[in-house]
Amino acid sequence: MSGKNGIRKLVMISFLVVVLVVLSVFMVAAARAQGDHDQAAGGMSSSNMGMAFLAAAAATGFGCIGAGIAVAYVGSAAVGAVGEKPEVAGRTLIFVGLAEGVAIYGLIIAIMILGKV
Repeated sequence: MSGKNGIRKLVMISFLVVVLVVLSVFMVAAARAQGDHDQAAGGMSSSNMGMAFLAAAAATGFGCIGAGIAVAYVGSAAVGAVGEKPEVAGRTLIFVGLAEGVAIYGLIIAIMILGKV
């Protein structure tokens, strides 16, 4: 992957992951609102808890998939850059770490979701 096509593809994948994580947050918000209604009537239903668990799994899963794709592209570019100029090794690690941060964001969202259940 090189040039504008590579950047476009990476941006589209990142956008897809963000949309899926936001969708999982909306799923848990809907489950929580229904749970509040059910709790007033006598407790949270199991289907709403299942929806919250599904949202947490989706946030973590899609975050990890996006991070894996990002690390694959960034890591291969980093290895190529270090092969040409060994003095940029420290800077390339920063970019790989930023790509891995996407998985951590998904995990944090999942922990927040599970904290509400």
